Amino acid sequence: MSGEANRLSLSLADIIRGRRSVRRLADRPVPRDYVLAMLEAARWAPSPHGRQPWRFVVLTRAEPKHILAEAMGAEWRRQLALDGQDEATIEMRAQASYKRITGAPVVILPCLYTVDLDVYPDALRNAAETTMAVQSLGCAIQNMLLTAYSLGLDCGWMCAPLFCPAVVTTALALDPALTPHALITVGYAAVEPVRRERLPLDALIVLFN
Repeated sequence: MSGEANRLSLSLADIIRGRRSVRRLADRPVPRDYVLAMLEAARWAPSPHGRQPWRFVVLTRAEPKHILAEAMGAEWRRQLALDGQDEATIEMRAQASYKRITGAPVVILPCLYTVDLDVYPDALRNAAETTMAVQSLGCAIQNMLLTAYSLGLDCGWMCAPLFCPAVVTTALALDPALTPHALITVGYAAVEPVRRERLPLDALIVLFN
């Protein structure tokens, strides 16, 4: 796409196929209305019992993005060291992650919120209830991503908060009932990304009876 205006007439199928993951975003502000449109789309995702077990943290100012990136970076350095990576590689990867977060015009943190879910007397059903909520959160995120693309925006979906949810919660002084599951960077693509090939459909269907 040469410009965001070209996406306004796209069909839903074209939006789904066109959505891509972008790491490098331009230093260009994102209209507040666009961010709200993304969150409004997320609000309509299917959810277990209609409980909407998700909440969203939106960061647009430099300071909270810096605080978050620093806190997550410190934890990631520790984890990479545990993996046996050398200091130079650790620093390079940590700096790249820092720039990706702080350089994004908007950062959205989708959080799991299970307070209102049904509670059962057995562990198996409670675990299934949580899994349903996680699946629902993924639906809400996909709604956001497709809406963003239709508006001419591009996003990057980072799963790093899954590896340090307490760090994220503490850094942003969030309610402990929130569990950060992802970090979505939002903006306008600075560089066209390389698209990964998708498996053919017949390789994905294991039973069609």
